[in-house]
Amino acid sequence: MAEKKILLDAGSGGKASHRLIGELFKTHFSNPYLDRLDDAALLDPVDGPLSVSTDTFTVDPLIFPGGDIGSLAVHGTVNDVAMLGAEPLYLTCGFILEEGLDYALLERIVVSMGKAASDAGVPIVTGDTKVVPKGMADKVFINTTGIGRVVADPPPSGHRAAPGDVVLVSGTMGDHGLSILAKREGLSFETDVLSDSAALHKLIKRLLDEVGDIHVLRDPTRGGLGTTLNEIAGQSGAGILLREADIPVNPAVASGCSFLGLDPLYLANEGKLICILPGDKAEAALALMRSDPLGAGAAAIGEVTADNAGKVIMETPMGGRRMVHMLEGEQLPRIC
Repeated sequence: MAEKKILLDAGSGGKASHRLIGELFKTHFSNPYLDRLDDAALLDPVDGPLSVSTDTFTVDPLIFPGGDIGSLAVHGTVNDVAMLGAEPLYLTCGFILEEGLDYALLERIVVSMGKAASDAGVPIVTGDTKVVPKGMADKVFINTTGIGRVVADPPPSGHRAAPGDVVLVSGTMGDHGLSILAKREGLSFETDVLSDSAALHKLIKRLLDEVGDIHVLRDPTRGGLGTTLNEIAGQSGAGILLREADIPVNPAVASGCSFLGLDPLYLANEGKLICILPGDKAEAALALMRSDPLGAGAAAIGEVTADNAGKVIMETPMGGRRMVHMLEGEQLPRIC
């Protein structure tokens, strides 16, 4: 790592690799599982079914208002595991680094990732690092896997949305996606737009314990709210009727989307959830979410219907109705 750059030998498995692991990853990810430095992590026994999710993060830029690729990798994977009604227990991570990467930049990302894992209470128990020749990757890619213990019975699933259910969201839509775009393109708005990147598993645990009977939990990341609801409608074979006026959108996001010709329904979110549950439990779930900082902007935005099976329909403020289709193409690449 001469001149504080990552060189190819940092991924060789030799002395340079051991220095990188010891000085950086082990220092900031330290926990009893990882510190053994075996080829695999020796984990504690887990009773019951498991929730497992894997994800790869290629976000550009690496650091953005409200977060960075390191904290994003933790939050995104913790949330995916939790959406199955699970308590996240462990994380793994794999780093692909480009030769010549600034050591200081990598250190900042690793420090942030370690803090996010510590704050979430989910240790990074094993990992891997590879270095590829300059030009063969874009600075840093991170792959993560999360493992959790399913505590909901039955677990939430996109297949369980049923007519009479209410569709809730935990806050404003599109913050992460517009934050990434604004940073990437050097755009500014009257009010700063921050990524909503956050770990939601503690809020989810409260919903499961204090409200219960939650049919669907999802985080509307790539493809945004519109695409995720289409996935749920397709899985469940039910229709979803949205009320456009009730979908919360940060005013800065709304104006930015209007200026750029984007639709906040399809912008990514990294710290918001969709909760679908029976209508008689909707008010309790809303009150609980609004009592938590991560759900302060929660809103009921629609219902699951027996009509229009597999489709999402939106009622406009003027009283008309239009189809909400799944995202076609790539509205904004490399957002997570």
